[in-house]
Amino acid sequence: MEKVFIAGPCVIESKELLDIVAEKLVSINSKNGVDIIFKASFDKANRTSISSFRGPGLERGLQMLADIKSRYGLRILTDIHESHQAQAAGEVCDVLQIPAFLCRQTDLLVNAAKTGKTINIKKAQFLSGKDMRYPVEKAQDAGAKEVWLTERGNSFGYNNLVVDFRNIPDMLDIVPRVIMDCTHSVQRPGGDGGKTGGDRRFVPAMALAAKAFGATGFFFEVHPDPDRALSDGPNMLQLDQLEQLIEKLK
Repeated sequence: MEKVFIAGPCVIESKELLDIVAEKLVSINSKNGVDIIFKASFDKANRTSISSFRGPGLERGLQMLADIKSRYGLRILTDIHESHQAQAAGEVCDVLQIPAFLCRQTDLLVNAAKTGKTINIKKAQFLSGKDMRYPVEKAQDAGAKEVWLTERGNSFGYNNLVVDFRNIPDMLDIVPRVIMDCTHSVQRPGGDGGKTGGDRRFVPAMALAAKAFGATGFFFEVHPDPDRALSDGPNMLQLDQLEQLIEKLK
């Protein structure tokens, strides 16, 4: 199966950031014969602190993503946190992503499935790979034509995650497309004084290990200057390192 690549900033910070990342993805696609899906969130509803940056919101954020799709010809993925967001997001995006914390929310899964778009369900930090059969069944029962699953690590005590790569083949028994979230899996959730920390140096190893376990897709949050990113900076991959890593994975 041809591998899927998903990349983009954690959250929509500005039009300029979206353009910088989109231009780089178009270049990588052209040189490497891949079709990276552009990812960005219009609203980060699950930030640690009330003061954390969330993004431009549904209406403005979708307008910005639609502009990227139109000008660069990239497929678009975004995440939704509430069931009423599904229809509007489905009018713009090719893939709707269900956040890990919300993967058991029935109404969210059902409304996303009803859009007819591909649904990418991220495995909760508290579930096994085999447990993901039930969120998939909810989406399929609601009419989803294509469902992907994404591994992003499990809670390992406080402020820490660990990846059990056996979850990848377990989820491949459920759906044919299993993606490794190579950046969120190196997070230290809530472990940086009111925000999430992380260790981006492990991102390439996470990707290569997932490849060895049969992952059919790879997810990277990227930024030209991760240390100044407004969300998830510590675990985001430097944008100029993405192409070399994709060359190793494809």
